[in-house]
Amino acid sequence: MCECGEEIYHEKLPNIYEEVLKSAKNCCTTTTAKKFFPIITWLPKYELNFLIPDFVAGLTVGLTAIPQAIVYGTIAGLTPQYGLYSAFMGCFVYIFFGTCKDVTIGPTAIMSVMVQVHTHNADYAILACFFTGVITLLMGVLNLGVLVQFISIPVTTGFTMAAAITIASGQINNLFGISSSSNEFIESWTYFFKHIKNTQRNDALLGIITLIMLLIMRKIKDINSSYKSLTKYISLSRNALAVVVGIILCYFLSSDDWLPFRVSGKIVSGLPPFKIPPFHTEINGTKIDFEDMMGDLGASLISIPLIAVLETIAVAKSFSMGKIIDASQEMVALGLANIFSSFFSSIPISGSFTRTAINNASGVKTVLGGAITGILVLMTLAFLTNTFYFIPKATLSAIIIAAMIFMVEYDRIAEIWRSKKTDMIPFLVTVLSCLFWTLEYGMVCGIVVNILFILYKSARPTIIITEEKLLKNIKIAIVDIQENLTYSSAEYLKSKVVKYISTHSEKIGKVVIRGEEIHTIDSTVALNILSLKQDLLALNCELLCWNWQIPSAGVICRLHPDARKMFKFSKTLQEVVSTNMQESTLTLETDCETITIPT
Repeated sequence: MCECGEEIYHEKLPNIYEEVLKSAKNCCTTTTAKKFFPIITWLPKYELNFLIPDFVAGLTVGLTAIPQAIVYGTIAGLTPQYGLYSAFMGCFVYIFFGTCKDVTIGPTAIMSVMVQVHTHNADYAILACFFTGVITLLMGVLNLGVLVQFISIPVTTGFTMAAAITIASGQINNLFGISSSSNEFIESWTYFFKHIKNTQRNDALLGIITLIMLLIMRKIKDINSSYKSLTKYISLSRNALAVVVGIILCYFLSSDDWLPFRVSGKIVSGLPPFKIPPFHTEINGTKIDFEDMMGDLGASLISIPLIAVLETIAVAKSFSMGKIIDASQEMVALGLANIFSSFFSSIPISGSFTRTAINNASGVKTVLGGAITGILVLMTLAFLTNTFYFIPKATLSAIIIAAMIFMVEYDRIAEIWRSKKTDMIPFLVTVLSCLFWTLEYGMVCGIVVNILFILYKSARPTIIITEEKLLKNIKIAIVDIQENLTYSSAEYLKSKVVKYISTHSEKIGKVVIRGEEIHTIDSTVALNILSLKQDLLALNCELLCWNWQIPSAGVICRLHPDARKMFKFSKTLQEVVSTNMQESTLTLETDCETITIPT
């Protein structure tokens, strides 16, 4: 036997000075530089044979990014060029700070909907982009990537599904040639059925045929044939092909005073000017200062960065290929991408699942492929914007609806159902709240429900009480707690033990709480353990704590010196009880007992 020293009585506090000094030293190391600038790691290893795959992937992604950006600009409630302004800077910034070779940063459907709901004009959207970057960057620098772990897969899956349904619903009117500004789920369908008689035959025909062809072209890459490489790139370029066909049809079928389809209209040509994000604006002749703009943005200053982070990290994890994704570094990359983009009149941007999937399927080797995508968008802004005047709105709507159909994670929903059916509750709460309330509040509802599940489990740990009769006239109740105790479970433990002892028909003389699995407790648990001891004494029953972890035992011992007598460290229960019986017959001359553990 050996003695357990004073460590059981003293709590070791962290040395703040040493921790700060250690962190400061770590900031000035090569490892930290490589972590903050991943380009330092991959660029020296870059091989010439990576150039062609990166070029092809960047070009293919760019052909998808351009039509999507035009649509996302309109979904955001702005003119189409703002979508293009948002589609290039993120590509360049991610080259220096990103950690996943497949991820592409730019405007997305979810970000566009968030902007449309919370902003009044382009100045609001640009300011939202700037503060999305600032807040996300701060989260990354403070290593708050761990916060993402508090949002479960059922919640993120439900949010993604609801967002896809909302975005697709917002395009249903344009698909049929019906003029509507609504992007909400209920409003879009209500407006559609009220005005279905206004359907434009040409737009509806073009939109439906384009949608069907996009869905077919998405699948042709899976057909085994001798032209598999050709069909693969046709499939990946389907959005660009749809836009080209739509432009050609509209141009050749139009006359001087008539257009066969509703078109996107004129897109302002030229590169966006470099300027500081607007900190004041004007709406209908009314000047709005910075304070009022921030008040109008309100909760979106939190919800937009949070959803941007979730979207980006979810995309990165989906294509990480066994590599561990550093969530904090992804926050840094996303934050800087938004900050730099805001100086070029961008709306908030994040990781795009659709374009990332195309990037991966195109065989990209490094993040350098993003440079090709960014350059292609810049060339489009400089030289091709007049051509996009003839893009039919029905074509763009078909492109978005086709993308949203495959944004829903059908397999993941089935996995959630098969693995644990109660996880469908936060999933359904998230979906329904997002559809019938708003996307950000729907996400909050899902998170709250998930946390309630966790808190309930924490408040009701698994406690098994069994009985043994080791001595002639004394029965022992053994309390086996199979997880850590928290303040929320303290009262539950106490009431469960007292209820068991008070209602038991045969006399139980001792209650032994096993503590091998109890690694940490708080003061609430400690006070309830001491209270339980008094309650059991009133029932002529003694409380013993067997083989508790030293830190947990210390919390109780620091509250009351006599509490040390409860703790026993022995290999067998027989040893605990027999030792305790011997000690109870002795007259001790000191007030202090030495706690011993077997060697």
